[in-house]
Amino acid sequence: MAASRPAGLQNAASIYVAGLFSMGYVDFYIFLIPLYGLSLGMNAAEIGALVGARSALAVFLSIHVGVLMDRFGTRRVTLFFVWIGIALAPIFPLIPWFWPLLLLQTINGGALSFAWSGSQTLIAQIADGEAEFIGRFSFFARIGTTLAPIIAGAAWDLGGAWPAYMIGALWGVILTIALLRAPEATAASEVRAARPPGRLRVRDLLPRPSDYIQCFGLMAIPAVASTMAIIFLRTATNGVQFSLYVVYLHGIGLIGTTIGALFAAIEIASGFGSLFAGRAMRFGDPQRTMLSGTVMSILFVCVTPFLGGIYALLLLCQVGRGWLQGVVQPMMFSVQAKAVGRYRQGSVVGLRQTMNRLSAIIVPPVMGAFADWWGATQSFVVLGAFLLLLCVPIIRITRRAAETPLVEEAAEST
Repeated sequence: MAASRPAGLQNAASIYVAGLFSMGYVDFYIFLIPLYGLSLGMNAAEIGALVGARSALAVFLSIHVGVLMDRFGTRRVTLFFVWIGIALAPIFPLIPWFWPLLLLQTINGGALSFAWSGSQTLIAQIADGEAEFIGRFSFFARIGTTLAPIIAGAAWDLGGAWPAYMIGALWGVILTIALLRAPEATAASEVRAARPPGRLRVRDLLPRPSDYIQCFGLMAIPAVASTMAIIFLRTATNGVQFSLYVVYLHGIGLIGTTIGALFAAIEIASGFGSLFAGRAMRFGDPQRTMLSGTVMSILFVCVTPFLGGIYALLLLCQVGRGWLQGVVQPMMFSVQAKAVGRYRQGSVVGLRQTMNRLSAIIVPPVMGAFADWWGATQSFVVLGAFLLLLCVPIIRITRRAAETPLVEEAAEST
């Protein structure tokens, strides 16, 4: 039985377009900064610092920005960060020095990350947390991640930094139009009607320790705790793919084009898998489905050394893993959205982004240490066993979450 269409999604095209351009907004600039750094003659360490700087603000401020979305309206806050990205785009080609560029990249990276968080929050609110519609949003977001590097690369090849970054600004303009045409969340409208915000003060924009305490307190909800644990495992498998996986494939003689095709395969499969999320929610308990899908994803990537370097098998595993990740991601968003209630969507997205960024910072060095100690091939086995071992305590959390109806949790949280 298909989920009934929420009132906010009667004209859904604008929010799906926003999904495409908001996730693509991030990937567009991720692709450009290494090219720009290389064109300026920067070394690998400096380029690595520029790439990593985009996550700095998101680690510390994602929760704060999520609370602001709940407090002042998701669309309004999201548009503010989209406009920052538009304003900063033409500044990049004017700065050829490392330290000012690092500061610019830090601010711009945070703004783009918060814009993507806002789009995630908005779809969760107006879709009432239904996985079917969140899955469609994720499908269009994957289109954005596929198109953005292609367009950015073509613009760079045609004229370098100026046309590339100006197209980035145009990308933000299109995202602005999509967001302006998208409906504001009913919850945000109700909050403002019940408690008019009055004049916005500077102190309203400053982080509050109480907001962080309350957001981390959401982990006491079993459904939130289980999905956050699953997010960590997903990030860990991505860490394997972007480190050990590439090293191993290069070691067995694959070239950049064939490796890139494997990465494209997982993105495409993930996009189509997200369209199946709504059905998966109805086929069985979502907690067990998410955990079993994550376990299978771990196995798909950690079995790599046993495939004998056969490209067809490598491709099949990538497609399988991508499909599972595509199914699980909207389910996680849906479970979290229903667990915390309609007035805490920004908060839970902020918490999710914080956990994502922390994992992205912690996991890759750990992967590197494993590889240095055991070697690339053996590390797949060691890491696979370690990640599967981490699944054991998560089983207990998911059982508890499965026994707690989401509607009751949402009611308590509101």
